[in-house]
Amino acid sequence: MSTTLNENLLLAVPLAPLAGSLIAGLFGKAVGRAGAHSVTILGVAISFILSAIVFFDVLNGASFNATIYEWLTVGKLKFEIGFLVDSLTAMMMCVVTFVSLMVHIYTIGYMADDDGYQRFFSYISLFTFSMLMLVMSNNFLQLFFGWEAVGLVSYLLIGFYFTRESAIYANMKAFLVNRVGDFGFILGIGLLLAFAGSLNYGDVFAKSHELASLSFPGTSWGLLTVACICLFIGAMGKSAQFPLHVWLPDSMEGPTPISALIHAATMVTAGIFMVTRMSPLFELSDTALSFIMVIGAITTLFMGFLGVVQNDIKRVVAYSTLSQLGYMTVALGASAYSVAVFHLMTHAFFKALLFLGAGSVIIGMHHDQDIRNMGGLRKYMPITWITSLAGTLALIGTPFFSGFYSKDSIIDAVKLSHLPGSGFAYFAVLASVFVTALYSFRMYFLVFHGKERFRDPKHPESPMGAEAAAHAAHGHDDHGHGHDDHGHAHEPHETPWVVWVPLVLLAIPSVIIGAIGIGPMIYGDFFQHGVAFDQVIFVGANHPALHEMAEEFQGWASMGLHSASGLPVWFALAGIVVAWFLYLVRPDLPAVVKRAFGPVYTLLDNKYYMDKINEVIFAKGAVAIGRGLWKEGDVVVIDGIVNGSARFIGWFASVIRFLQSGYIYHYAFAMIIGMLGLLTLFVTLGGK
Repeated sequence: MSTTLNENLLLAVPLAPLAGSLIAGLFGKAVGRAGAHSVTILGVAISFILSAIVFFDVLNGASFNATIYEWLTVGKLKFEIGFLVDSLTAMMMCVVTFVSLMVHIYTIGYMADDDGYQRFFSYISLFTFSMLMLVMSNNFLQLFFGWEAVGLVSYLLIGFYFTRESAIYANMKAFLVNRVGDFGFILGIGLLLAFAGSLNYGDVFAKSHELASLSFPGTSWGLLTVACICLFIGAMGKSAQFPLHVWLPDSMEGPTPISALIHAATMVTAGIFMVTRMSPLFELSDTALSFIMVIGAITTLFMGFLGVVQNDIKRVVAYSTLSQLGYMTVALGASAYSVAVFHLMTHAFFKALLFLGAGSVIIGMHHDQDIRNMGGLRKYMPITWITSLAGTLALIGTPFFSGFYSKDSIIDAVKLSHLPGSGFAYFAVLASVFVTALYSFRMYFLVFHGKERFRDPKHPESPMGAEAAAHAAHGHDDHGHGHDDHGHAHEPHETPWVVWVPLVLLAIPSVIIGAIGIGPMIYGDFFQHGVAFDQVIFVGANHPALHEMAEEFQGWASMGLHSASGLPVWFALAGIVVAWFLYLVRPDLPAVVKRAFGPVYTLLDNKYYMDKINEVIFAKGAVAIGRGLWKEGDVVVIDGIVNGSARFIGWFASVIRFLQSGYIYHYAFAMIIGMLGLLTLFVTLGGK
């Protein structure tokens, strides 16, 4: 077969969702609800089918790395639109389009009663287009376009309910925090452009060793280290790493389908993908890798702690996303790029499943999101229950489930790393196994088992408890759906097929994809179908942890069967047992623990006061700096110069005007005085 992929086929992959988005967005009223979801689902389905074709072609040796459109040429610098399609890109294309397709189908049921139905479908298709342009790019210009486009569309989606003040606050927060990361990102791109002279990945990678030998001007810092850390700051914003993580939990203000899309396959995975794609650069800087590993370790452990105290079902899953992104980042720092991408893939399926499962529970509970108002839903929502259990087991790393293979591989890679910070990172990822199991099964037990609390009045601390009567009086809830019966839930029910079918389809890869993928993706030659990079991207020539892991790997079955000899499985089991005891056997104990550890609970409940710190130091500081620049810089200095020059001209004119008497003899006298002055000057200069 041909070794080059068809250019038109590749163009159709991102353009199909874009076409659906434009039709639903611009002609939503004309095509109606059915037309909007039909055209967008068709666009994403076409994109998924074509991505699958590309994927199998790449496995058979095909690739693509070429310019599609040359936009601008400045000297030797070219601004281009181009595609780089190799095994990494093909895998990302399939994950993005499949999860997006499931979310599109699910949205038919979830947003059925929403007034913004067509607008929402337009947004999520545009989101898919933006992510595809990002992962398919072969140059930094297109990468930055996709990077900013997913940020812009996430702003629109998080603030989808734009009449709610909390949604406006959340989308503005996400937008501003990501601008902080993007500032670092564009600085990194600028440094590479300045010293490599190109925006094309291949050209920059070809000069990577030359760049590694340079120092940042005026310092002793390595140029490549500075550039890589700047690039990673961009990833910290998009992939919500500490301390730029604060926007992600608040993104739950958007409808549940977009929560699944943001957290599973788009946006937050963009940073992980970018660092992996740039690995030929990162691999040459141990300092940058150590920085990445430590940041990932902090995010993994400390964001997991916050999941334990959350009561909103979507926020529990959101904090698990933060923790799992930390796992991927730690793997990147350990040079285990293939392991990070493998976890990105497995996580995409089970995290989309968990979010959509949470949305199904919210529908069944008539849009009550507080897990303290649930319980015993297993018999009312059997499909949601069993699929959510599959997703939870995958999340905590249960042997033979997908998450087990990727999480255990990350823990092993970090254990074998010798970079500074690897000891702390190993402790963090291992301890996080227990924490993940604790908060995951806390949510699972409170939602699906135990007492049926939805028949009781709402929990006194629940937002629903205070707002239910008001919602009932107005005939709708925050999402514009249905009625609430004066603080008491209706009878829970299983959701329509358009909701539970995507759950089933996502549950299948959540169980089996890890066993299928671990051999070829981590220990095989799957990622050696590279185009613009060499094998260092996945083998890790300078940090050969994967070589040591490969010597012990004997297949997925053996790995699962021998899992009992490792600590992670026992840590996960301990987390399950603790959650079972606290929330099913002795449900009175959590309140006792909460009182006993009051200060710790307060710290966690306030999310380490990061929002307050940002508000006081950065937000108010920025306002103070802006006010100072306005009053001192603008009013005093700039206005002073402008107004002062105007006043001087006015004064000078007021003096000069006295010489304009209108009498000829005055002017003649002035001319004579001037002539005498000039003669005196010339005589004096001539004498010298």
